[in-house]
Amino acid sequence: MDYTTLGRTELKVSVAGLGCGGFSRLGLNTGGTEASAVGIIHAALDHGVNLLDTAAPYDTEGVVGKAIKRVPRDQVVIATKASVFRGGERYASERVVASLDNSLRELGIDCIDVFQLHAVPPSGYDYVRDVIAPVLLKEKEKGKFKFLGITETSPNDLEHQMLLRAIPDGLWDVVMVAFHLMNQNTREAVFPATLQHRVGTLLMFAVRSIFARADRVASAMRELAAEGKVPQSLADNPDPLGFLIHPGGATSLTDAAYRYVRHEPGVDVVLFGTGDQAHLCSNIDSILRPPLPQADRDKLKQLFSHLRGVGLVLPPRAQGATKGATS
Repeated sequence: MDYTTLGRTELKVSVAGLGCGGFSRLGLNTGGTEASAVGIIHAALDHGVNLLDTAAPYDTEGVVGKAIKRVPRDQVVIATKASVFRGGERYASERVVASLDNSLRELGIDCIDVFQLHAVPPSGYDYVRDVIAPVLLKEKEKGKFKFLGITETSPNDLEHQMLLRAIPDGLWDVVMVAFHLMNQNTREAVFPATLQHRVGTLLMFAVRSIFARADRVASAMRELAAEGKVPQSLADNPDPLGFLIHPGGATSLTDAAYRYVRHEPGVDVVLFGTGDQAHLCSNIDSILRPPLPQADRDKLKQLFSHLRGVGLVLPPRAQGATKGATS
């Protein structure tokens, strides 16, 4: 495993982080048991992954707590989240603090490493900065968490407006942001600011559903071509990203997607989700492989750098969590 420092936090974190939500929720959404989910976490830890990212809305904090019960506390970095907006409702600070306290109980720990406000829309940023953050900083002084973070609601904030306001404010030690090979504007919009202000980055949407299967990419290409956003030749090709797979290049579309984001300046941790231990090993292997060839990266930039929002699909359980949280 490779390790890096998460922004200004001084936390030493694995470049591959296990996401405990998403479409799989450690396999719990696909027929897995709590025991098998614990096994996946243990397998990740055995492979050197030391950052686990969960959230109250994911309903996996209890599983994470059981998995880390016998792990030395200083050997694992726990990041979790609390919602502030849901279904058009804006939560009071007391409710967010109650979520923090419940997360501590579910996780079975005394202090969370990174506590994040989940899926904050541009329209809600003033509220979390002026009302929620000051209250949370008082909880930080009590030792309940070490570092404060914030995550964007990517499908509803395609230009990263919220993070562009948040990063220079100095409140947020860590941000979670979307970036992938067909959603590239994070490179110019966000990463220069996080690097300048030494804000740690957790990367989401590297693969999600679209790059897990070639037919999903083909379908997206047909839609994009119909809108005049990509060449028709890509829509006519049943494997439009097949040029990435060649000797010296990627071994699969998923491999290409992870390697594309992993080596981008400004990316600290690439989050991946899984419900299967073999899949876990494959994901980690891709994240640890060298960058894609420069010619392939150049072609991806030429073809897709203008696109916005492709593949930013929320998992079913997350739809309600961010409904109404739009700019």
